Amino acid sequence: MTDVTAPRALPVDERIDLERRVPGRGGFNGRLLRIELLRVLRNKRTLIFTMLLPVVFYVAFGVPQSGRWPGTNFNPKSYEMISFALYGALAASCAIGASVAVERAQGWSRQLRLTPLTGPAYIGVKVLTALIAAALPVLVVFVIGASTGASMSTGAWPLTFVLSWLAGGLFASLGLFVGYLVPSENAMQILGPGISLLAFAGGIFYPLAVMSHTMQNVASFTPMWGLSQIARYPLLGGSFNVMWLVSGVVWIGLFAAGAVWRFRSDTSRV
Repeated sequence: MTDVTAPRALPVDERIDLERRVPGRGGFNGRLLRIELLRVLRNKRTLIFTMLLPVVFYVAFGVPQSGRWPGTNFNPKSYEMISFALYGALAASCAIGASVAVERAQGWSRQLRLTPLTGPAYIGVKVLTALIAAALPVLVVFVIGASTGASMSTGAWPLTFVLSWLAGGLFASLGLFVGYLVPSENAMQILGPGISLLAFAGGIFYPLAVMSHTMQNVASFTPMWGLSQIARYPLLGGSFNVMWLVSGVVWIGLFAAGAVWRFRSDTSRV
């Protein structure tokens, strides 16, 4: 008769060791960030496009400006410089965020699910990568603006640069959300015209002060209204509206939460 021995139960300590442990910071690490940055730098088409488009817009609409707009007392070239630098950072960060649509199609996001990397940590790596890349179009537009007549106070230059960079770069969460929401072939088709429409409605391309009262009310409910106002505040001055900050935090938070939700839903099939 065959002697059948019951399997030995593992001690508690050994069973714990077999479980997948989530490392500190949810798996966020410098190596993953480096990999993401190298992937962005290799994509020369996206880099050239996101730097060239805001420069073309500024040269076409900002450089010809002279004097003052009706009812304003600031340099219009500086206004346009900040606006198109912000738009460049916005386009770059959204494009990098939306690249997850391609990663999904290639199975990369499902592969990541096999690792201890958490959703928030992955979103954090993507947003930080987008922030670094978003600094490039801002720098290029500011350099061209300074050489073509844009002027403001000495202290306003670094402030508007940093604020334009951060305000645009944080919209990587929008690109991530759309990238996880739609198929890879539709992500940029939706984001391209979408961010242009939101930029116009939010007062990035044209001063809200010269818009109708109705358009100003509509703009205040758009995602880019608050952060664009903050980016131009050092130039425009006046009283700071706390609702600008509230609007920016709420919209960015919603996009980030949506991106984490879609990441978890997309990879839960592994």
